[in-house]
Amino acid sequence: MTASTRQRFDDMDPAQQAGILCNDPRFQQFAAIRCGFPGGQFSSEAAAEYVRDICKINSRRQLTQNPDAETRFQAMRTDFDAWTGKIATPR
Repeated sequence: MTASTRQRFDDMDPAQQAGILCNDPRFQQFAAIRCGFPGGQFSSEAAAEYVRDICKINSRRQLTQNPDAETRFQAMRTDFDAWTGKIATPR
């Protein structure tokens, strides 16, 4: 897959998005802060556990099968995007 044919993040299914996010150092820091570790940095495994906990699932694969989990994931993504400054903070 070349750079011009690479799939956009927003076009990926939620399980793929979660996998990518959990490997993102910014998301790992976001998850650590949300869990009460300001200045901390989670590993990708700890970030994945954070996603599973927030979305109330046992596997990120369930994000594509459970509409409630997907809604929780999208809300968490919105919070993360606001935290990084990608979007304005939701009210």
